[in-house]
Amino acid sequence: MRTLFLILALGIFSFSSSDSVLAEQPVVITNSGGIEVGDKAPEFNLKNIDGKMYSFDNIMDANGNKPKGYIVVFTCNTCPYAVANEERLIELHKKYAPKGYPVVAIQPNDPAVQPGDSFQAMKENAKEKGFPFLYLIDEGQEIFPKYGATRTPEVYLVDANRVLRYHGAIDDSPRDPGSVDEKFVEKAIQSMEKGGQPEPASTKAVGCSIKTA
Repeated sequence: MRTLFLILALGIFSFSSSDSVLAEQPVVITNSGGIEVGDKAPEFNLKNIDGKMYSFDNIMDANGNKPKGYIVVFTCNTCPYAVANEERLIELHKKYAPKGYPVVAIQPNDPAVQPGDSFQAMKENAKEKGFPFLYLIDEGQEIFPKYGATRTPEVYLVDANRVLRYHGAIDDSPRDPGSVDEKFVEKAIQSMEKGGQPEPASTKAVGCSIKTA
């Protein structure tokens, strides 16, 4: 009887340990390759809705100068949170691109999974909404994992040296622009302009999960 009890106990322990390992694997994969504040932002060379390729090397601010920073945001056409923030991105670009901080929007979803985020749909949405900023497609979904992005919209504020200075949400009201109390990205840029480190340097990005096959 005692032998049977030990066999059963060992079996339960082995099953529980194996289950725990399996449960931890998605967490490791999800966080793989992401950057944190203070890290160098990964390079990219992606197609814009105008058909041209853009990277940090050839992106300019509204005055045709090399930017002081880049408001890199992973966003899309179809997520309700992303749609709710489109006008805010337009306003950010219009206000800060002339000051050296252009918005650089990147669409990370797989169009095969989310047809509403196809390249053609991106062009149509940008034209309809009047996007004044670059709207790039992450073809092959190679870039968003390097940044560690998991949501749309999700912001990475990068300085002129391509170092991440702020990461997270645009502001504290994911859906309702009328309920914004704190504008995280604007506050971060203002801190950078004064030579300081944004505080908070990171917030929680609230939005839809990035769609992959």
